[in-house]
Amino acid sequence: MRLEDERIEASQMRKTIAKRLVQSIGPVPHFFLTTEIDMGRALDLRSALNERLAAGAGRDERPPKVGVNDLLVKVAAEALARHPEINASWDGDAIQRHGSADIGIAVAVPDGLITPVLREADRKGLVQISAESSDLIERARGRKLQPEEYTGATFSISNLGMFGIDEFTAIINPPEAAILAVGGTVEKPVVEDGEIVVRRRMRVTMSCDHRVIDGAMGAAFLQTFRAMLENPLELVS
Repeated sequence: MRLEDERIEASQMRKTIAKRLVQSIGPVPHFFLTTEIDMGRALDLRSALNERLAAGAGRDERPPKVGVNDLLVKVAAEALARHPEINASWDGDAIQRHGSADIGIAVAVPDGLITPVLREADRKGLVQISAESSDLIERARGRKLQPEEYTGATFSISNLGMFGIDEFTAIINPPEAAILAVGGTVEKPVVEDGEIVVRRRMRVTMSCDHRVIDGAMGAAFLQTFRAMLENPLELVS
């Protein structure tokens, strides 16, 4: 196959993406925080929960299924509730803190990227988050979302782990103050108590708006996020 020159007219979605990214990466002072998370217990919990949901479904009923992204949304929302300074945005000469965790979920579509918003994720359980996010993602790919369904997030998650990406940084979507970039979960050797063991590990990087979030604030949020994924039983309590 040979490469050839080709000019492709930008779709309206691509033009909007380009405009918003220029508004972000220039005026917004980004900094980045990365941490690595042991996903063993979270993935075991997900498997056990899905087994229970499947057992409780009727013969002709399609059982709900909780995905890794649903866990991430739930944990992010809980962590935002504990760190309201992250669930905020810059508003001219003030910081606006938001009263609910409205999580944007980055979804790739053929000519760009769209971020449907799961409203009030901090007040919903895992099964409800799974059902609502599945519906939003399906309609996003089918171009059936209304504008109010993909605007107004207070925090976003972009997960490229399913594409074999280990780690990356994402650009903040204004007026949000942060976005979490999620890499894939891989088995790797780690040292625990002087012994080498194999664990399922995932790296995440949070991009922060330094006008709203300081380094210690972002680090505290990620500590909570990591601790909840590594000890996730309270998510189903």
